[in-house]
Amino acid sequence: MSLGSLITKARKDAGLSIDDLSAATNIRVPLLRQMESDNFSQCGGETYARGHLRNLATKLNVDPQIFLSAFEDEQMHVDRSMQDLLVENNVMREPGERRKVSWKVLVVISISTLFIAGFAQFFISNDSTTDIPVALEETTEPSASAEPTVEATAEPTVEPTTEATSEPTEEPVVSTGEGVEVIITATRARSWLFVSDSSGRTLFSGQISRGVSKTFTASEQLNLKVGNAGGVDLLVNGKIVDPLGSDGQVVSVSYGVDS
Repeated sequence: MSLGSLITKARKDAGLSIDDLSAATNIRVPLLRQMESDNFSQCGGETYARGHLRNLATKLNVDPQIFLSAFEDEQMHVDRSMQDLLVENNVMREPGERRKVSWKVLVVISISTLFIAGFAQFFISNDSTTDIPVALEETTEPSASAEPTVEATAEPTVEPTTEATSEPTEEPVVSTGEGVEVIITATRARSWLFVSDSSGRTLFSGQISRGVSKTFTASEQLNLKVGNAGGVDLLVNGKIVDPLGSDGQVVSVSYGVDS
């Protein structure tokens, strides 16, 4: 489920229309419609977009981190020209702006260019007496070693590729202890996921793609917040857990050593 779809569903679950949400957040109706259509180009930049998402999450009683994490995963990968990024961060001027060049700088550049050209001419004239037959002899000898070099490198390059493809693609275990273990798998659809232990330490925050499994362990307790409960399956301490909810439903659960 995309970020725009999450916003739309949260608004409808709250029983609000576009106009109601606009009045509650002071965000213009056209901009709200664009955001629900996954278009954040008119928000005024990433900082303003994040602010709008926090405002919406507060009014819709949704954890702001759910919207922010989805925004980072979906919107931060859009390709932008280097010029746009530099202009946005005030590193460079707009293309239309002209910079004044001091005449002193031009004089220094001209003198430096003449000096380098003269030095290069002097160096080339002194090097013109090089014995060409000797140079040819030296360059032709190393070419004989080209064939053994190819033979030495051709065979070893095949083995690492074969071994790499045979290794499993399972995600690494995220652990702060060994008392409780939770394995979550995005069996039917991708989902946003937030995991923390009993001390409040964040173990994971982001999205897991469909078909991916992640394993978490802790000494006392694991707290999970799932953004698409109908798309995932859980295995807690070796036992299969009943489905958490329906598609698109946000569910928070906690598991301990005795779960």
